[in-house]
Amino acid sequence: MKIPYYHVDVFTDQLFKGNPAGVCLLPSGWPAAELMQQIAFENNLSETAFVVCQGGAFELRWFTPTVEVDLCGHATVAPAHVLFNETGLDGDLIEFKTKSSGIVSVERKGDRLILDFPSRPPVACEAPTELENTLGKKPAEIWRARDYLLVFADEDDIRNMKPDFVRMLNWDCLGVIVTAPGKTADFVSRFFAPRAGVNEDPVTGSSHSTLIPYWAKRLKKTDLHSLQLSARGGELFCQDAGDRVKIGGKAVTYSRGEINV
Repeated sequence: MKIPYYHVDVFTDQLFKGNPAGVCLLPSGWPAAELMQQIAFENNLSETAFVVCQGGAFELRWFTPTVEVDLCGHATVAPAHVLFNETGLDGDLIEFKTKSSGIVSVERKGDRLILDFPSRPPVACEAPTELENTLGKKPAEIWRARDYLLVFADEDDIRNMKPDFVRMLNWDCLGVIVTAPGKTADFVSRFFAPRAGVNEDPVTGSSHSTLIPYWAKRLKKTDLHSLQLSARGGELFCQDAGDRVKIGGKAVTYSRGEINV
């Protein structure tokens, strides 16, 4: 089987920045989950997106190198970018049917692609095991939705953090979001997910399903500008829309090819 394959850098307008995602276009239905997991492992990117394109409808699944995940932002923008820019898809709106998160859509507005994702507001919770030993610093606030949301006082707390990923493996969650007010943006964040095989994700759309409702309420505004402070870095343009969030950014194609399996 030959699978058209693209490598796309997302939430950036520069190659080698943002978050890279693999995109596999599947014209004839789903292969075995084991095969998709093997492809994602071989790609060794934080996520590989698999898209079934049949009759003008699109289905989407996401795999890290080790597990299938229920929601991924940059690996939703990446296939939308491919469909709009590499296959010549008409229109400015794509809806993807997903296995675990219902319908997610991407709208093209100028040079930005806007995700429409479910909102996941966090609730206050108890501290996870060995919090300070894991992160090196105690957060000001501890929240949780799908992931822990740990709020710190200053951008430099986030930028300089060096987590103990071995200890973090014992935390009962998929991922850990750390965040603080930004110096040149409304807020900054980083995202760690060692239990999903990704110690640090370069730029994370799904974490903004929790970050946006938190910061919108705290800052009393619906339109927000966000920076993710990984080594590659990323920029996101966000909007709180009640039970949905809008997450916008840019993307660039790094490579085009074919997988033979």
